Amino acid sequence: MPGWLQSVLIAAAVLVCLWLALIVLARSLPPGLARDLAAFLPDCVTTVRRLRKDPRVPRRVKIAVVCAGVWLLSPVDLIPEFLPVIGPLDDIIVVALLLRYAAKRIPHDVLADAWPGSPEMLRRLAGSKT
Repeated sequence: MPGWLQSVLIAAAVLVCLWLALIVLARSLPPGLARDLAAFLPDCVTTVRRLRKDPRVPRRVKIAVVCAGVWLLSPVDLIPEFLPVIGPLDDIIVVALLLRYAAKRIPHDVLADAWPGSPEMLRRLAGSKT
């Protein structure tokens, strides 16, 4: 077997083992957390749509929010979506960072009006201590 083919097979095996380890570890998450994460992306899409249309949101924040929406809808991902549990992880991280950016630049009530999910998740997303 050629050396390059052996290297590719080893890399693929290591990647599959890492994916399986993440799936096993994800099963140990507290009840409800996986459901919260599953609802997170649809809540983000709704928030992006609402903030984009809100006249109280500055243009710079609207650009960040549109970037978050484009990232969600883009077929190009750092981690392929078909992978269970870890597939949407890159989407969650990027969108959370962009929405946190928006949360620091607009009044809390504007973001709360746009957020359809739980207030606790919004508080965690925005980085609020209260």
